[in-house]
Amino acid sequence: MPPSDSTPHTSSQQPDGQQTATEQHHQDVRVLVKALQPGSAARRARTVVREVLQRAGVSDDAITDAEIVVAELAANAERHGRRPYELRIFRIDGVPTWCEVVDGDPEPDKIRDAFQRLATLPEPDLSLLAENGRGLLLTYELSQGHCQAYRTITTTTDSPGKAVAFALPTASGTRLPYSALPDLRPGLAPLRQWRLHRPIPDTQA
Repeated sequence: MPPSDSTPHTSSQQPDGQQTATEQHHQDVRVLVKALQPGSAARRARTVVREVLQRAGVSDDAITDAEIVVAELAANAERHGRRPYELRIFRIDGVPTWCEVVDGDPEPDKIRDAFQRLATLPEPDLSLLAENGRGLLLTYELSQGHCQAYRTITTTTDSPGKAVAFALPTASGTRLPYSALPDLRPGLAPLRQWRLHRPIPDTQA
């Protein structure tokens, strides 16, 4: 599903149809999509995230945390999800802001519930997070709670899937909360394509 290369995504609607607290009608949103191959998904995801954040001037420590998170999510997608596996990084007004690990299993409810439970616990309890708990716990902690799971459409097959996503660290030190995001679902058709300058093979959004 190729994106329009001239019309940025400007919706401020969340899934429930309510506008976010922040007006976003003038935001320029672009997406970088990388296919993740079985057996190398975690390594590939780490490499792409590292390069994107280095180019954005993010600190080394914050980049390391983001690498850990995306590697855990990619490994979970391989272990518990279905093909295809994808990495999608959203740049909002020029800043890499939000990262999705996508797979072909369209049921995000268990992961979304796990994140919600973590938000209510005074101390994280790994036993409540089932078999993929370590990765979800690391995602929650290292993203400072800015993480979510939701339904989406896969880019490579244009079929239902789910995204497990987290806010990327930025050079300013702030992270965009999920409630302030433009609606990134279900597909990427309205979004402009964004490519790394280095010739890493990618899947066009």
